[in-house]
Amino acid sequence: MSEPVTPGSDQRQLIERDIDGYLARHADKEILRVLTCGSVDDGKSTLIGRLLHDSQLIHEDQLAAVERESRTGGSRAGELDLALVVDGLQAEREQGITIDVAYRYFSTARRKFIIADTPGHEQYTRNMATGASNCDAAIILIDATNGVLIQTRRHTFIARLLGIRHLIVAVNKMDLVEYDEATFADIRGDYEAFASRLRVEDLNFIPMSALHGDNVVERSTNMPWYRGASLMHLLENMHVAPGGGIDNFRMPVQRVNRPDASFRGYSGSVASGAVRPGDSVVVLPSGLSTEVTRIVTMDGDLEEASAPMAVTLTLADQVDVGRGDILASPVNQPRVSDTIDATLVWMGEEPMAPGRQYIVKQGAKQVFGRVETLRDRVDVNTLEPLPASTLALNEIGRVRLVLAEPVPYDAYEDSRATGSFIVIDRLSNITVGAGMIQAPGGQALHSHWDETPHGALTATGSAVTAEEKSQRLGQTPVTMLFTGLSKSGKTVIAQAVERKLFDEGRLATVIDGQNFRLGLSRDLGFSAEDRSENVRRAAESARQMNDAGLICLTAFVVPLDSVRERARTVVGPERFLEVYLTAPIEELKRRDDSGLFEAAERGEIPSFPGVSSEFEEPASPDLVLDTASLGVEDCALRVMDLLRQRGFIH
Repeated sequence: MSEPVTPGSDQRQLIERDIDGYLARHADKEILRVLTCGSVDDGKSTLIGRLLHDSQLIHEDQLAAVERESRTGGSRAGELDLALVVDGLQAEREQGITIDVAYRYFSTARRKFIIADTPGHEQYTRNMATGASNCDAAIILIDATNGVLIQTRRHTFIARLLGIRHLIVAVNKMDLVEYDEATFADIRGDYEAFASRLRVEDLNFIPMSALHGDNVVERSTNMPWYRGASLMHLLENMHVAPGGGIDNFRMPVQRVNRPDASFRGYSGSVASGAVRPGDSVVVLPSGLSTEVTRIVTMDGDLEEASAPMAVTLTLADQVDVGRGDILASPVNQPRVSDTIDATLVWMGEEPMAPGRQYIVKQGAKQVFGRVETLRDRVDVNTLEPLPASTLALNEIGRVRLVLAEPVPYDAYEDSRATGSFIVIDRLSNITVGAGMIQAPGGQALHSHWDETPHGALTATGSAVTAEEKSQRLGQTPVTMLFTGLSKSGKTVIAQAVERKLFDEGRLATVIDGQNFRLGLSRDLGFSAEDRSENVRRAAESARQMNDAGLICLTAFVVPLDSVRERARTVVGPERFLEVYLTAPIEELKRRDDSGLFEAAERGEIPSFPGVSSEFEEPASPDLVLDTASLGVEDCALRVMDLLRQRGFIH
């Protein structure tokens, strides 16, 4: 693979020959936004400095200033310290670390680049997430003497979380391990084992020494065993497709443009797709429809605008459009809801508090919102979800947000612009979180519900028909889900109903949540995934019992409405009844002779519905029982009445 000519000299020759041609060529070049990240002292700043120096892209006065600074404040005993090209803050120079995100802009013959140098210290992970939010590619640096560290994993996970599809793993400081191929191979193997679970679309590995310039701009003669390209060659030739998976038009409105009474336009940057005069658009969240009449710019009207152009649109009708609204194609519209599921990176010094009101800013729109449910926290080392009652600084979790008003949005994997938001503290006005919106009912939470059975398995029928079973038993099979918070009376009432059915000659069985966990679900914990899987197993068991002609009474907390709906689908909507048991929290605590609520309040039981995680009340249950005012006998009689009214018993 041939290497390009030295970028700096190529551009200077073009400038000397034809300055106008250079400017025209420069204006049309593609921009690549690159993130550099890794652990402390992996050499990120030195790498960028070497990249610019060897490409002859540092101005002479800048280089002279770096040389002077190297003699007095550098880290290389008076030798040229290229890290000083990037570390601009006084604190960074004094401590020899990167604190803030430093951006460097440069251009080669092929491309324009924006490189974000992000901090390596764990306490500045939030800065790294900020730098990654707009990048197309990431350079993950690994010190060859240290190998893959926790911060390496953390930065890789965040880079993928924020939608970066192209990763270059630069194994730096190869000079300190004598340019040993085996060391490079071991590090590559460790990293690939971790990254294989992140579905990286484009992954490259480069052994290098940023200090000496090995494989940075030019191929190194010290590592003849490496036959790949240099870093600069990869960056210049990397194919980066337009971000997002949505082809349909989206434009968040940033400003209503009204210079005089004769003109009203709506300004913003096109987030995805394209728009032309005459196209139909819908205004969200209102849902009003209209048509684009003009695409206005400072250089005149356009026949078409596409991402990421900044334009002003005029509309055919006087519809209500305000800052923060989204103009979108009527086809494949953004979702509109006041409840969103998201992955949240917490950036605040004070831990995230479920239930506390924050400001949620999505694009130009600001609404009040709260974290209703913290589903779990992600362990960045294992990528496994862990139970959690809060998120501390730099922790990542999956949450459900409830907003004060509906907002239009897309899933983050489809559109960064309409699928991301920040969380702002109401009192300090400081940004404390950054979120990536997940599609409703995403696979992450309900993966087991949707998995395809192994092999060519097919269900077999019974030799006895459902009608024959119903006639023999004198009943129609049904599953009743008794749901509510702990100590609301689910199991006690289910057992009372079972007794009444048996006394009338019916056959019923109770599946109690606690007993179920002692048997079929003994391998499960209490994370969001485990709770969901527990209910899936119970629903499948109930369906089998219904198929046998039995009435199945299930007693489970099931805090999420979406999981209850999945259970209804598995059993069959025509033979599924939902009974919601409710009582004031003080009454539930009074009944709690096992101390569950007290333990949850002390933080000993994470994700405990009603204390450290939310319980979503059923939207339309078949029966509501207030167990604070009704006794067990009264509740059981009302359930029996429901069964008769619905025709399951006669």
